Parts: sequence; structure tokens; C-alpha cells
Amino acid sequence: MAADAARLDEGFTSATATRVMGEACRAAGLDGDGAELIRLGENALFRLVSSPVIVRIARGCEWLPTARKEVAVSRWLVGEGFSAASIVEDLEQPLSVDGYPVTFWHQIAEGDRKPAYGELGAVLRDLHTLTVPTSLELPRFHPFDKQELRIDRAQIPEDDRLFLRKRWRELQDRHAELRFETAKGPVHGDAHVQNLMVDDRGQVVLIDFEAFCYDHPEWDLMVTAVEHHSLGWQSDEQYADFVSAYGRDLYDWPGYETLRGLQEFGMTTWLMQNIREDERTAAEYRRRIAALRDDAAPRDWRPW
Repeated sequence: MAADAARLDEGFTSATATRVMGEACRAAGLDGDGAELIRLGENALFRLVSSPVIVRIARGCEWLPTARKEVAVSRWLVGEGFSAASIVEDLEQPLSVDGYPVTFWHQIAEGDRKPAYGELGAVLRDLHTLTVPTSLELPRFHPFDKQELRIDRAQIPEDDRLFLRKRWRELQDRHAELRFETAKGPVHGDAHVQNLMVDDRGQVVLIDFEAFCYDHPEWDLMVTAVEHHSLGWQSDEQYADFVSAYGRDLYDWPGYETLRGLQEFGMTTWLMQNIREDERTAAEYRRRIAALRDDAAPRDWRPW
């Protein structure tokens, strides 16, 4: 009983994720020894050394339906001939280890270049034209579904917590007033260029289906538009390539400022989950929360 309580108290850290990864690999008949933690964000991602497999671990039992959705979306996209990350089909998907959902994905053999913003625009344009089958049940886009848990659980000053809860309520009110002019369809939900990979054949591959949903395409354009217009993370030429490939600049839409607020809020609460990992993460969180307190302040945020 004491050991179980300690596991509940340890939180979702790199140490927790490593332990869960090892247990999941043993249950799946894989060798997790020496696996490399390649990312700790909304999920923990491990690269196995024994086989070309990526192990993906979600933050808690609340995300089990999401993990099931990711598996279903991958199967659908791959079946459509869309270039997308694929699950390991001969393993049970997802597993649950101590309440943490675990999925297994084929490792993508990376090529010698990074994806371009024009390629992201083209991928999203193609994705938004697909017809979702009736057998695939997808949620609407919910910009608030994770925020309450993040705010409640994060190891942040109480003053920050009170501010974030107030801002969360304000954004909900602004979101309720949004009026979209586009038809709903398949939406990736977290459409930044880091969720593309270029394989060793030069093929661009879409990854990470955690936020995949059925909603308005503006949600996919929001990410790159905010990264450019608010954060300055792309050059004018890179953003022009994205707009040209997709065919639309979200900055011209009246709802852009609301989506900017939602995106910046989500980027801050996402990062604050890991402030106990190292001082670099904690410092970037402090930079972001300070900017959120002043809408007119420059966003000198660092890509993460």
C-alpha cells in the first residue's frame, strides 16, 4: 500500500515515465533497456534501442480515451494513403500501466532535413479535404479540456494559479463569442511544424494525433499564425510559404485575437507541467506567465 501511495504522489516526471515505459515494454514483449527519453511534454516519448519503436506515455488515466482515439486516427489516415505516423499493429493498443496509457509506434527513419512551413501548409490543406468515416467518432476541438487539470496540479505559486484561473474564465467567455465561417472537418488540433517529420525518402509525415478532432480548420491555422505574428518564430518568407501553400492567413480573420489568447495560454500551461524538471524550463515558464499578465508586452518566448 505504501508503495502504491508513493507512486500516486510522485507525479508525471521523467523518472515516473521511465518506470512505466519499462513495465509496458515487458508486458508487450519488447526490450526497454537503454531506451532514450526523447521528449517530456504532454506525453513522454521513448525511443527503443532494441527495435525501431517509439513508446508514448500519457500523463494519466484521464487520457485513456484520447490514446484510443490516436490509435483509431492513425489507422484511418494510413488506410487513406495519407502520410502519417503508424502504430505497431501486432501489439495491444493502448496498454495501461499504473493508470498511464501507453501506445507503441513505428519509428520514422529521419532524413537529412527538417520540414518546411510550406510543407506544413500543404499537409493541412490536404488533411482538411478528407472525409471522416462515420465509424470514426471524433470530438470537437476543446481548447479548455486540459487546462483545469494543469492549473490544479502544477507546482506553481498560488498567485499564478489564481491569475490563470481568472484568465481561463475570461478566455471561455471570448471563445463563446467566436463565429466561424468555414465548414467543419478533420482537424489535427496541434498543427505546428514540429508535428511533421521528413523521413529518409524525403516524405513528409504527420505525427501526434492527441488533439485530433472534428471542427473548424481555423484551429489548425492558429498555431503557426500565432508563432509568426505574436512570437516571431518564423521569418516573413517562411510564413508567406505557409500561407501560400494553404491559401489563407488567419491574421486577417476577426477571431484571430481570441485564438491568439487561447494559444498563448495553452503554451504556458503546457510548459508549466514540467517546471520541476530543470531550471531552464522553470525560467521559461516565468517568462511566459509574466507576458500573459500584460497583453501588450512583447513575447520574447523561446521555442520549446
